[in-house]
Amino acid sequence: MKPKVFITRAIPEAGLDLLRPIAEIEVWEDELPPPRESLLQKVKGVDGLLTLLTDKIDSQVMDAAGATLKVISQMAVGYDNIDVAAATARKIPVGHTPGVLTETTADFTWALLMSAARRIVESDNYTRDGKWKTWMPTLLLGPDVYGATLGIIGLGRIGQAVAKRAKGFDMRVIYRSAHRHPEIEKSLGVEYVPLDSLYAESDFISIHTPLNDSTYHLINDSALAKMKPGAILINTARGGVIDPDALHRALRDKKIAYAALDVTEPEPIPLESPLLTLDNIIIAPHIASASIQTRNKMATMAAENLIAGLKGEKLPHCVNPQVYR
Repeated sequence: MKPKVFITRAIPEAGLDLLRPIAEIEVWEDELPPPRESLLQKVKGVDGLLTLLTDKIDSQVMDAAGATLKVISQMAVGYDNIDVAAATARKIPVGHTPGVLTETTADFTWALLMSAARRIVESDNYTRDGKWKTWMPTLLLGPDVYGATLGIIGLGRIGQAVAKRAKGFDMRVIYRSAHRHPEIEKSLGVEYVPLDSLYAESDFISIHTPLNDSTYHLINDSALAKMKPGAILINTARGGVIDPDALHRALRDKKIAYAALDVTEPEPIPLESPLLTLDNIIIAPHIASASIQTRNKMATMAAENLIAGLKGEKLPHCVNPQVYR
């Protein structure tokens, strides 16, 4: 008899095609994540779970699944939504999909940066609203990217990929990270600076740090007050790194010029959020990794982790390898 698997949302066929021959799969087909009660019901007696960031997978879910649960596979790099300690205590390996979205997310970071700098969304709205009457020397001016200073918070794989792209624009790149990277400084020509200096000197600030106790609301009223009035803030990391109320005040009062976000706190952003009343912000619906190739690869990696777990083999990409000791 095939093992039973519950998948909390429809994923690309590249992943499903790998799973169908070896497992009896049930996919939650709704656009929204399964409600809590539905999730607890659907996991009963399953051998494997394939989850997304939007699913809270805690000890209650694991206990609802019962002793049959062999593996949890997340189709994402992050796994904030999974109680890894609870899984480890139950000897359940947890998989994720690292590395695959680095270049795609860096590309999207630059798409947001350029769109904010050159006010692309505002320009499109201006045209659609029938306001374009003639060429004007002062219409929708924005700052140059070429030769500007880019501040990167978090110089992991994505932060490094963003820095590499900045070289083509002859930018000065400064960074702050949990750890200093002398080798990367040399190879990429980036400078390690105190966080306050990064705020004060950057024309563009791009966030690539994980969300944890030390980075939650890192960008708050105090941080925003230290930035240039013309600064543009980009976030493709985690929404909770920015205090949304503080960002609204800074944008409204022109303490900084612009923001471009792929992530928000909370997600999705409530329609009543005051950020949505502003013209000097771009908000995308968490699509930084949404290229066809990347999402197919993520689905494939998630399926491969799941299959390994179902077979009792080591996961190719395991968050908690201590379960094998």
